[in-house]
Amino acid sequence: MRKKAVGLILLLAVIIFVGIAYTMKKEEKSQIKVSGYVGGEKIGFLEDEEVLSVLREDYGLSVDYAKAGSLDMMTADLEGKNYLFPSSSIALEYYKELHGQPLQSEIMMNTPIVLYSRKMVVDALDAQGLITIEGNVCYIDMRGLLKLIQENTSWADVGLSQLYGTVSVYTTDPCRSNSGNMFAALLANVLNDGETLTAEDTEEILPQLQEIFGKLGYMEDSSADLFNQFLKMGVGAMPMVAGYESQLIEYAAENPDEYEKIKEDLVMLYPIPTIWSSHVLIALDENGQKMITGLMDEEIQKLAWKRHGFRTETNGIGKDVGLSCVADSITQVTQVPEYKVMREIFEVLE
Repeated sequence: MRKKAVGLILLLAVIIFVGIAYTMKKEEKSQIKVSGYVGGEKIGFLEDEEVLSVLREDYGLSVDYAKAGSLDMMTADLEGKNYLFPSSSIALEYYKELHGQPLQSEIMMNTPIVLYSRKMVVDALDAQGLITIEGNVCYIDMRGLLKLIQENTSWADVGLSQLYGTVSVYTTDPCRSNSGNMFAALLANVLNDGETLTAEDTEEILPQLQEIFGKLGYMEDSSADLFNQFLKMGVGAMPMVAGYESQLIEYAAENPDEYEKIKEDLVMLYPIPTIWSSHVLIALDENGQKMITGLMDEEIQKLAWKRHGFRTETNGIGKDVGLSCVADSITQVTQVPEYKVMREIFEVLE
């Protein structure tokens, strides 16, 4: 009798084990793998375990990606790709020009262009009357900064004799990466007396823009790479760079101890005016559409802001992320020029 009971228990255990294994295998098979290209600044977001958990458990999605510049991904091999995740609507227009209307596209989140620098540089620019501070939020007058750049003002001329060369802002390659592209659009508008650049004004403005970018030398292809280089190489190599507001918020959330060490020296500057970068997901097929649906999930949208710094439709108040240097709202904004003007900017800066 005892042997029979033990046998039944073992049989039951085997049945339960097989059932669990079958269920796990079935769930594994039901996962849809979505693959695409993504801008480097969003890799932390797409590797967030909580984001991936929601996509996996609630939407049956397993996400794969390859890093590419926002413009580069439009000309990349799209075989086997379900989505593209560039950092601006300009990239979407470029896609349409090359491939036609996508199956679907949606803006997932937004982030403004900002400048990153160090306290000694900001103090020197403050002495030149270019810095405004509201609480702990710092703003920089782009017209005044552009004047220093165009006049080939040396860092020594603004009181920083320890820095080599002239006042400049390092950026990514505007013909390959979106942060550089958006910064070029911002400069073009500032050169155009603050008005959004139109086709009628390009003849006067574009040569000036070409001269500014022509002085920068080698430019990174990735916004993430540029930001990492800025953090690692120090003020002597990169006194000031252009990037996304989201990058500092994400860095502070993911590296709290490291951020604590540098937060008194690292300064995020909001340009006056600035320009928005809209991170749009382009669905290439039905699985790409499922990716759009998943990323619009309310929980994922909250994580996008609080952990990765991307402002979304319902999330994006500065104090929500716990950094006093982040503006509650972005008010002084210039608009991205229309696509045909941006195409002219690409061509002159190539």
